[in-house]
Amino acid sequence: MLFQVEMDVNIPMDFDAEGAARLKAAEKARFQELQSAGTWRHIWRVVGQYANVSIFDVASNGELHDILMSLPLYPFMTMRVTALCRHPSSLHDDDRSGNDGSDIHLRRGKWTRILYGPQRSNLCWTASLA
Repeated sequence: MLFQVEMDVNIPMDFDAEGAARLKAAEKARFQELQSAGTWRHIWRVVGQYANVSIFDVASNGELHDILMSLPLYPFMTMRVTALCRHPSSLHDDDRSGNDGSDIHLRRGKWTRILYGPQRSNLCWTASLA
C-alpha cells in the first residue's frame, strides 16, 4: 500500500539545542534505515519550510501508523496522510516504473535500474546509478 505523508516539523524555539541536534540525528538514521528497507520510498523537502512530502510503501495502515510513531521527531510533527493507488491513465504498471519500463531499487547501498522484458518477468539487464 502506498501513502503520501506530509510532515511539518515544529520544534519549539526554547527547546534545548543539543537535544534537538540529537533528535535530528536519530531521525536521519531512522529515515535511512526505512529508506534502505524500501519502506520510505521517496522524500522531498518543501521549499522555505521545515517540512517534507514523503511516499511510504507498507503492508497496512497499522504498519504505517507504527512507523510514523517511531520517528524521533514525531512529538513535534503535524502529519497529513493520504492513501494512494495507481491511476488508470498511468502509462506504468506501478510507481516504481521508469519511462523505459525499468524499476529502480536500492541494493547494497547503490541505486540499481533493472530493465525487464516485455512480460516484466525476465530480467534483461541491471546498471548501477551514480
